[in-house]
Amino acid sequence: MRVEELETEVAGLVRQLEQSREGLDRLRIARETVAEVMAKMSVGSGPVAEVADDDRAPSLYAGGERQVVGALSVSKWQAGKDASALPRVYRDILEVATDAPGPVRPEQFVPRIRLPAEVGKFEGTRAKLKRLVERRWLDEDDPGLFTPGSRRAGA
Repeated sequence: MRVEELETEVAGLVRQLEQSREGLDRLRIARETVAEVMAKMSVGSGPVAEVADDDRAPSLYAGGERQVVGALSVSKWQAGKDASALPRVYRDILEVATDAPGPVRPEQFVPRIRLPAEVGKFEGTRAKLKRLVERRWLDEDDPGLFTPGSRRAGA
């Protein structure tokens, strides 16, 4: 009787182990896919932090490893600093905000910076807009309405 219970428990644990291994495999594939996409996107898009092949961060997953592919650098605005210090997509966003007659919503930026009108593009652009607000390149006086940074305009 006890042997049968243990065999049932072991079978359940084996199933859980197989499911966990499948999940880990999917995560590895996803990581590799993201790394490939980021590598393709970073070509010609501005400054990219280069990381040596052996410069790897530890992973939470046993036997897994994480490699940083690249990071776009968005510096804080300073008097005398122009947008040429920013990656291309951020320069495009600033140009749209500067050329607009008034505040601009994230949905209005997407087609103007030559991106397809898709939900993912809106959210990615919104994140970039918020980053530019944090770094003082843009202002967001009303939620969701972006204008060129007043500190920039006054300089």
